[in-house]
Amino acid sequence: MTKVTHEFELYGKHYTLQAGELAKQATGACLVQCGDTTVLLTAVVSDERKDYDFFPLTVDFVEKMYAVGRIPGGYLKRESRPSEKATLTARMIDRPLRPSFPEGFRNEVQVVATSLVADQIHPVDTICVMAASSALMVGGVTFEGPLACVRIGRDKTTGEFMVNPTYEERENSDLDLELAGSADFISMLEAGADEISEADMLAAMAFGQQAIAAFCEEQKTFIAKYEQVNGPIEKRIYELDQPCEEVHQRVFAHYDEMSTALKHADKQSRMQRVADLMDQIRAEFTDEELEEWSRPLALELKTLEKHAMRMMVVQTGERVDGRTAQEVRPLMVKPDYLPLVHGSGLFQRGQTQVLSVATLGMLNEWQRLDTIEPVEGKRYIHHYNFPPYCTGEVGRMGSPKRRELGHGALAERALLPVIPSEEEFPYAIRVVSEVMESNGSSSMASTCGSTLALMDAGVPIKRPVSGVAMGLIQEDGKTVVLTDIQGLEDFLGDMDFKVTGTERGITAMQMDNKATGLTPEIFKQAMQQSHEGRMHILKAMLEAIPEPRAHTKETAPQIISFSIPVDKIREVIGSGGKVIRAIQDETGATIDIQEDGTIYIAGVGGAGEAAEERVKMIIKVPEVGEEYVGRVVGIQPFGAFVELLPGKDGLLHISHMAQGRVDKVEDVLTIGDEVKVKVIEVAENGKISLDRLDKPELASNNHPGRSFKKQGFADGRPAPRKRNHASGSEAHAPARMPRRHHEGA
Repeated sequence: MTKVTHEFELYGKHYTLQAGELAKQATGACLVQCGDTTVLLTAVVSDERKDYDFFPLTVDFVEKMYAVGRIPGGYLKRESRPSEKATLTARMIDRPLRPSFPEGFRNEVQVVATSLVADQIHPVDTICVMAASSALMVGGVTFEGPLACVRIGRDKTTGEFMVNPTYEERENSDLDLELAGSADFISMLEAGADEISEADMLAAMAFGQQAIAAFCEEQKTFIAKYEQVNGPIEKRIYELDQPCEEVHQRVFAHYDEMSTALKHADKQSRMQRVADLMDQIRAEFTDEELEEWSRPLALELKTLEKHAMRMMVVQTGERVDGRTAQEVRPLMVKPDYLPLVHGSGLFQRGQTQVLSVATLGMLNEWQRLDTIEPVEGKRYIHHYNFPPYCTGEVGRMGSPKRRELGHGALAERALLPVIPSEEEFPYAIRVVSEVMESNGSSSMASTCGSTLALMDAGVPIKRPVSGVAMGLIQEDGKTVVLTDIQGLEDFLGDMDFKVTGTERGITAMQMDNKATGLTPEIFKQAMQQSHEGRMHILKAMLEAIPEPRAHTKETAPQIISFSIPVDKIREVIGSGGKVIRAIQDETGATIDIQEDGTIYIAGVGGAGEAAEERVKMIIKVPEVGEEYVGRVVGIQPFGAFVELLPGKDGLLHISHMAQGRVDKVEDVLTIGDEVKVKVIEVAENGKISLDRLDKPELASNNHPGRSFKKQGFADGRPAPRKRNHASGSEAHAPARMPRRHHEGA
């Protein structure tokens, strides 16, 4: 096997595809580059066919921290569990690949994407689909390739579309649309948008389809070069699960019974009726037949259910729960569902029920991300939980699965464009959506529930967001677009197309498509029906809570933000953090100081205001003319130091302590005394001079070594009286003047 490289330019970016040098024992391997960003994609297909009733495809994306020149954190200093972004990238690769394999393919397929270089300019995710497709073609694997994935952005300034924009270009884009598929159809879509119109989104999708076709053509050129050097690629033969005509006839004899069993609005009852019918059909086969036809029988039973459901829709226009194609299931909307929490909302649509809970915190509680992307973290976080009880099943509880991460990311993306900025609302925000029961579109219910929770929490979102999932049935030459699909219509239908947005436009989309005949007209119809469905749901939400609460709840932290001079930060923190810890301990508030001098204070029940006052007292600079009641904290022969504010002292000179001459400061003041003073001077170096406002009058007959306070001794006793023997009355003893010392005396 000889190394083959194909370099090409598309839409202003340079790409490289390479095979024949790395991972040569894999079924197929391809190295892809965009700029200096480099990813290795390997594909391995097992030789034996597995006894599964599903296609066993596994896709992993491995983030290597050496790709960005960093050593992983943690004790072991090696990569461990994948980040959320790595999981979402793996899903991005999986979703277009899975429907491209032939029906009945049961050999295990494992695709591994390993990031080797991340240049922090070109993203690593979308190019992986092209590399995976090339690896499978190099390996001679049977699938509907070539496939490719592109990211479409739109320049806010010029309105022009961009293909695979750099991180910097994405900063000036109001659209982040990822599309994957073949040259002829789109099989996967993910989008985040700043409330753009349906027409603009359709235009971006059409442009993206053209870009996908261009990348598919480059793969064909690459494979042609590869075969010129290494000879024709031998196509591998895989045994597929094939239908058995006899089994098909016996199973489909129960078509009418299946149609009847499917007609029930309650999910659990419908599933039980279908399961009972399948058991009845199996009972018609002998043990020998069951052993011989176990695989085709399972396939035909699933096909019977699928065909009956689809024909019901296209022939009668009625769905299994009795709805029309455009009808949304009954809604229940309840904001403020839970006590004490910062915000909550219960949203139910049919048998899908989600409870979303919002929590507000300090900005320093944002989520820090340790990935190979140039993204530090995020302050708005959405988590989605799908426990087994929500579908009436018994299952494992533990860390979130890939599906949960993907659905949570979609709901987070849907609301991100309407989240207020840090300046408008200086909080970190976390919303958790707990799926209480599910029968399809739980991610869209999470979007609606999260909107309710945020509004209930008093988060001033720009506009409320609602979402709906669209479906598609193409059967017997007919096409029907379904609004608000339930689980059965997702599993047995041709498309799962989720759209979220405000009254102004779309904020997020996600689509998985199994049909190859999606025309622009079908997409346009789906967009129109999704808009009508979203507005119907939004109306019900606004009837329950017309706008965000005017204030956050009493249980939520009240965050106060203001700025102080950078040179005052040290004073607020104190030596070893002593001052700021004391303020937090005494007030119960939490204080976060930024490097630029911005201070955020969070507290409940007045704690924030108390901490704010303490901080402002520390940074305040006394001004000439201001009066204070201070405490004497230090005494020197020349005067006393009076604490005006925490950590802020001024000098009360001995000449300003009393009316008259003061020999010793201790004769007038002691440490701990409170004294009323006025600022008379603030020097350039910050030193403060004070004057005492309540000066005591000193007696004029002070004798040497004796001073007085308010006509008395320093200890406050009254001056001694001298009896006048001539008159028999008492009189004050005349004050003795201090002796004068003359030179030469």
